[in-house]
Amino acid sequence: MIKTMTEKVLAGGMITREEALFLAAVDAGETAALFEGANRIRAAFRGNRVDLCSIINAKSGACPENCAYCAQSAAARTDIKTYPLLGTSEVLKSAVETKATGAKRFCIVTSGRKPGSRELQAIARSIESVRKAGLLPCATLGLLSLGELKSLKDAGLNRYHHNLETSKRFFPEVCQTHTFEEKLATIEAAKEAGLELCSGGIFGLGEEWEDRVDMALQVRQSGADSVPLNFLIPVPGTALGGREVLPALEALKIISLYRFLLPQKEVRVCGGRGQCLGEFGPMVFKAGADGLLIGNYLTKKGCSPEDDLRMIKEQGLTPA
Repeated sequence: MIKTMTEKVLAGGMITREEALFLAAVDAGETAALFEGANRIRAAFRGNRVDLCSIINAKSGACPENCAYCAQSAAARTDIKTYPLLGTSEVLKSAVETKATGAKRFCIVTSGRKPGSRELQAIARSIESVRKAGLLPCATLGLLSLGELKSLKDAGLNRYHHNLETSKRFFPEVCQTHTFEEKLATIEAAKEAGLELCSGGIFGLGEEWEDRVDMALQVRQSGADSVPLNFLIPVPGTALGGREVLPALEALKIISLYRFLLPQKEVRVCGGRGQCLGEFGPMVFKAGADGLLIGNYLTKKGCSPEDDLRMIKEQGLTPA
């Protein structure tokens, strides 16, 4: 059955929700076939190049939203650093350092529901500086309107990142201060503004496999260009601080599932990669991924860019 679905995707077909649920249910003895199929699909549609991006936490903490996984939520009791929006010079410095690692995308991330008008003007200036430095600017700024997104595109923004986080069914368990529909509206506005879209979610929140499949189908419908897959790093003081890290094999199965469902899209492994996968980190490519977030995450240390570049080379792949 896995081979049949692999051939269907390679021939240009799209697997159904029922077929995806079958893949999600494969046992440990069938994971080798699942990974083999996902790897073939990755190679056929994405080649042997790995798209690299990096982020800067440009405004940290004191977020009024109550996302259960987030250390930056005001509802959490964590010891993270809290600071206002960074200036253009600080953002540019980080962007230049990112470029030296080989990444071609640089994402400006701010905490909060959305920046104020003055903050957006300052972020637009930072976006201009990032583009002039020779990087593709991305941004994660919350629930922006069409007009706000157009103004950032005019400043040189290439891609907007806005995660669904999970399925529509499970979302109320994760956040109550904004809705899944508000997220969809922001995603639609980003596409209407002419921006590329980066949209995925986070796993290990307590969701079921059905939620993982349904989120992938929503991402497919939304037309995302890049699909970031994050794995929960349980942070003490957050609502989900007591959860266990996902087993590495389960995380790899999620990557493969998303490659089957989204064969032509960038499937990018992001937050929690080191903590969740550990020594199995190089397996992300065999499982179907073709993109990585390198460097640090928002409030946690990430993988070393040098180690990641070495890993990519050892897997016979090339940074895009």
